[in-house]
Amino acid sequence: MFLRLAEQHRQFVQDLVMNLQALAIVLERQGYLASCYTCGGQMNSASFMVSLGDNHLIRFLVSDYGITWTEMRDDRELMKLEGAEAISQLQDLANLVKHQIKPAQQRPAIALESFR
Repeated sequence: MFLRLAEQHRQFVQDLVMNLQALAIVLERQGYLASCYTCGGQMNSASFMVSLGDNHLIRFLVSDYGITWTEMRDDRELMKLEGAEAISQLQDLANLVKHQIKPAQQRPAIALESFR
């Protein structure tokens, strides 16, 4: 049972990493400064970052050890979420892409919750 759960977790992390890479590409095409770096070829960890303008930065880290969403403005941490809450924030970010909101059109809200 535990070996099966471990394999499911590894697959989940790999899927999340692939989706982060795709999100970074789409965000870049829409004018955002975005990047997604992975360590090694096994897709078991990634560092995703996107600048939303006006010194507003999102950092999302995923690995076998955990998942973290950190939102910063002017080099100060505004919000830090982990696990399922961190993944939920990715949906808000994906909504920026879905609704094709450009960085200059974005509301000056601190968190992305206004897009839910």
